Amino acid sequence: MPTALAPVYLLASPDPALLSALEPVLAATGAQVEVVLSLEAALTAIAQPRTPALALLDTALRGMDPRMNLERLLATVRGGETDARLPIVLISDTVTQQWIDRVAEGVIDDLIPRTAEPDYVRLRVEMALRRRLASREILALREAQVLNAQFDRLTGVYNRETILAMLFRETDRVQRMNSSLTLLLLDIDDFGHWNSRLGNDACDDLLCQVSERTTRLLRSYDLLGRPGMDEFLLVLPGCSAVNAVLLAERMRVDVFCTPFRVGSDVVRLSACFGIASSQGRSPVVVLREAEQALQWARTAGPESIQCFGDSPHSSDGPVTFLASSNGDGLIAW
Repeated sequence: MPTALAPVYLLASPDPALLSALEPVLAATGAQVEVVLSLEAALTAIAQPRTPALALLDTALRGMDPRMNLERLLATVRGGETDARLPIVLISDTVTQQWIDRVAEGVIDDLIPRTAEPDYVRLRVEMALRRRLASREILALREAQVLNAQFDRLTGVYNRETILAMLFRETDRVQRMNSSLTLLLLDIDDFGHWNSRLGNDACDDLLCQVSERTTRLLRSYDLLGRPGMDEFLLVLPGCSAVNAVLLAERMRVDVFCTPFRVGSDVVRLSACFGIASSQGRSPVVVLREAEQALQWARTAGPESIQCFGDSPHSSDGPVTFLASSNGDGLIAW
């Protein structure tokens, strides 16, 4: 007995003998069988919110509208949102080249002779369902692989290749819209020291925490990537250099002033920040300027913020990270 959650199989044919032979065979699989007698009724059933799990269509179907035919129905279905999840099996008097081509093109999933025994039809239907399920699983795996290739495996932010590609895309957009774009490049101070002192696993945890805290400060359309081991790149559309400096100052407080806990250790990190404005120029040039500003910041000292175009100078930032310890067993460098 089919349940409310049972799959729906659409059986569309004007032939009473075919319907009476196939309906009980399909129902025996536990599916709910919906029988329709015309092309229009078949199209309506397919377009329902609860799309059938399978459509078994007789090539002898006709429509009330002389312009409606089976080819038009197939084109409508395959051009809609049901395409990826609706296997279509045709029942035909003859195996024509037309229908063989449609199978090869993936428009239909199988073609069964009208003279086939009901149990054979059931077997071919089950095979079509399994093939469609396997096809969806392969597609999902491919999409997941493409998606995973865009992200840094450790932190979950964009990897170097993706953030640079998105930077080119954003530059094209701001050129068209004549809007602002600023890059903010940050480098965690003396991360090699922490790596040798705490080990790789602890430092991986620190990088994840830095990315999580940084993400919470960003707007939905800001981009965050990890181009280097201890470097993060922020691509900030619609953001001026002044506002990027304000963001860097906020990051010094909200991201780095709060100690990081890794295992039994409490660690105080700091970072330097380099900022450069795009002004519609080549991303390669702007990124090079952000790297130069970051180098100025490294020279100026921990927690420095430098903008390309300004003369290199030390920024008056927090220096509490220099404290050697506190009551919580804070580790600092």
